[in-house]
Amino acid sequence: MSKMLITLGLVFVSLVMSPSSKAEETESEPGIHDKGSFFAYWGWNRGYYSTSDLTLEGDNYKFELNDISASDRPSTIGIDPYLNPFDMTRPQTNFRVGYFFADNYSVSFGVDHMKYIMDQEQTAEITGQINVGSEFDGTYNNEPFYLGHKDEEGDVTFLAFEHSDGLNYLNAEVTRFDQLHHFSENLIVSSLLGGGIGVMLPKTNATLLNNERHDDFHFSGWGTHIKGGLELSYKSFFFRSEVKLGYIDMPDIRTTEFEADSASQHFRFTEWTFVLGSYF
Repeated sequence: MSKMLITLGLVFVSLVMSPSSKAEETESEPGIHDKGSFFAYWGWNRGYYSTSDLTLEGDNYKFELNDISASDRPSTIGIDPYLNPFDMTRPQTNFRVGYFFADNYSVSFGVDHMKYIMDQEQTAEITGQINVGSEFDGTYNNEPFYLGHKDEEGDVTFLAFEHSDGLNYLNAEVTRFDQLHHFSENLIVSSLLGGGIGVMLPKTNATLLNNERHDDFHFSGWGTHIKGGLELSYKSFFFRSEVKLGYIDMPDIRTTEFEADSASQHFRFTEWTFVLGSYF
């Protein structure tokens, strides 16, 4: 994930540097929300998820678990890891670069690094078949089923399922900005509304029926969202807080070391972001 963010940063720098000669020919620099401005930000998020139906399948098993609940996993607040340059991607983070293609309208690309952790020790309805020579073998039809817990060694008795590094949403957005109030010439409050669409690149940590986990990045599906928020800017620097309402569909999730094993799910999400950035 760190390499991905570094690559995106280098792309942004090249974009910023390329129009410099043209900027020198103009009489004045564009305003922060004017056509020709660039911006970049880094920040953090909290995630909230609807229940979802999780389908798991592989050799000799295929079953669906209904109304699975999940939560995010924010890191403990502190300088480390939030401001540690060597560990900044461990929390739930947001990175984005953008360009104003018209006054008050920007297009941007970013990564929302959320985390999705299935709540352990819950009971869900199960439908399907398991025939792998385990204590869980059987045919099920909308029956209550306990998903298991971790034993003294930390092993999971049936299922642990999480996109913990993470629920990575690579997306493009179009956003409109409107200045609401000028406290001074340089201190401005603005509103923003927008939406976006993108692809899901989760790193899924799944423990199922004692199989070895896959735990690697894999393009698993797509997502879309709308958003609204407020921005407080001082000269070229800004703080933003946004709320995103979205939908994620992942029909191809890797779960174990075996390619035949996979999972699928779709759910709604709410993401609350807090970011710091700068205009260029």
